[in-house]
Amino acid sequence: MKHLKILFADDDLKYALILKRFLEAEGYEVFYAGNGRIALEQYPEVKPDLVLLDINMPEVNGYEVARQIREHDRHVLIFFLTDRSDKTDRLEGFKVRANDYLAKPFYPEELIARIQERFGEVEDTVDKEVYPLGHTTFDYTNNELRTQANKVMITSRQAEILRMLIKNRDSVVSREQLLEHVWGDTSYANSLALNVQITYLRKALKGDSSVKIESVMKKGYVLRG
Repeated sequence: MKHLKILFADDDLKYALILKRFLEAEGYEVFYAGNGRIALEQYPEVKPDLVLLDINMPEVNGYEVARQIREHDRHVLIFFLTDRSDKTDRLEGFKVRANDYLAKPFYPEELIARIQERFGEVEDTVDKEVYPLGHTTFDYTNNELRTQANKVMITSRQAEILRMLIKNRDSVVSREQLLEHVWGDTSYANSLALNVQITYLRKALKGDSSVKIESVMKKGYVLRG
């Protein structure tokens, strides 16, 4: 297995240090955060392969940490390690798109087995998803737009919107379809957020005049190019 970087957030210092040493003994590089806010601050610098999160943490709880990470990265694996084991807690964990959920107490060996299983699956099955788009190449897997020598990184939500427009190229995609696919509901707040994301996508594509995202009055959007 490849060398893995793990960001581990838990406010129980004694427990966290024990588990951290166990993971390091298995060859993993572990970065510890004492609460959710610190985890979010460390995330861009660490660029982990795996995030381990407690739920009940001061300042920012584990659910919110996962939610914010998923705004920008849909590929990193997220495991919840928590003493909250009710069905509703587990469902909330998967609602924020966590990959696994372990209720404390658990054996450290169980966590290692799950890490090995998950990363074996990732390495074996994930292929790049790349789309030609005018004079631009859209790398959906890495949230990247490349036009000749220029590279622009977009967010995961922007990538989901663009992918849906590409799959329906030259056809109108309704706002409702985009909202349901990307946000999961058609609320007014999400509708406003969609306007903002389309604006950002247009800016990201401005280097390629052969590609346009057109608005269709009272219907939605259509991708040309």
